[in-house]
Amino acid sequence: MTKPLFIFSDQLLSYKFSNHHPFNPLRFQLTYELLKETGILSDEQIVQPRKATDEEIMLVHNEDYVNAIKKAGQGELPKSKELSFGLNTDDTPIFKNMHEASAWLVGATLTATEQVFEGNTNKALSLGGGLHHGFRGRASGFCIYNDSSIAIEYMKQKYNARVLYIDTDAHHGDGVQWAFYDDPDVCTFSIHETGRYLFPGTGNVSEKGAGKGYGYSFNLPVDAFTEDDSWIPLLEEAIEEIVRFFKPDVIISQNGVDAHYWDPLTHLSLTMKSYRKIPELVKRAADRYTEGRWIAVGGGGYDIWRVVPRAWSFIWAEMNGLDLQGSLPESWLKRWQEKSPIELPTLWDDVPDLYPNIPRKQEICDKNQIMLKRALQHIRNEKKSV
Repeated sequence: MTKPLFIFSDQLLSYKFSNHHPFNPLRFQLTYELLKETGILSDEQIVQPRKATDEEIMLVHNEDYVNAIKKAGQGELPKSKELSFGLNTDDTPIFKNMHEASAWLVGATLTATEQVFEGNTNKALSLGGGLHHGFRGRASGFCIYNDSSIAIEYMKQKYNARVLYIDTDAHHGDGVQWAFYDDPDVCTFSIHETGRYLFPGTGNVSEKGAGKGYGYSFNLPVDAFTEDDSWIPLLEEAIEEIVRFFKPDVIISQNGVDAHYWDPLTHLSLTMKSYRKIPELVKRAADRYTEGRWIAVGGGGYDIWRVVPRAWSFIWAEMNGLDLQGSLPESWLKRWQEKSPIELPTLWDDVPDLYPNIPRKQEICDKNQIMLKRALQHIRNEKKSV
């Protein structure tokens, strides 16, 4: 059996808006070094990414937008045009060589895709990807090029694949959903914090697709302060029913880890218990329904010191059938504690009393169950009518 592959090179660290922007590529390096020092990432499993071509990027994005990104990265885009492309906002400020940096991230996700479909592996991890807010002609929410959408279109065109996209980021996977909203060969599922409180404000349970794609978009907006005890059963039930309904050839999962209690940009209350479970559920679905084909990408995650490295490490561990327990490597803790502005956790798991009891717990659980029922209603109705 082929081993899972990890897509990585230093070029993937160049996607950086500024020293103060919450989207910090250092989290990728932190995770890479944690995996190496834990001893579960071997050199033979690391694959260098390639840079995406303009033609590949334009599988999803339009030519005017790609040209605008190139010009912006060279300081040549007129200021009057910046906002029309979603640029020079607080979320997506312009930075030098932004096209090149973005093309490397897209290329990494395409590399993962090729490795899976060319038979070199059935599982690949590209943590530099997961930029799910990018639109056809507009940057949004820290995302310039939407690597997942590009990879999905690439899989469709080159490998005639039927693709299931699973998004567990705290923010709705809007860019991917809208790119394939009328496409019956792509099924998107996003579980996220309700848009009543959080960017991008979409992802309502009523967004189910359009035209021939109606019924192939699934959204599960959960209440603020949702905890592991609600999130995990929701996700397990949703993935099982959706994958059985859609029957994909491959699963691509977006693994934003900003639903953790410590994340500064969201209002959910997950712990490492959920981040152990998410890849377990996706792997189980892939092994049962797609002959193991699973491409995983990164995404959000803004507590880069305490949350991201551990949570992302669980994805790689699950791909390799390994169980991370006990303490983090002393060498990793020693090196990075000197640079971290906060105390690093020393264990893989969070402490049981990470946060105070949430008084509305049962009410939140009940509301989330109602949302799940509404999200899956058309599948269940179809099953009843057969």
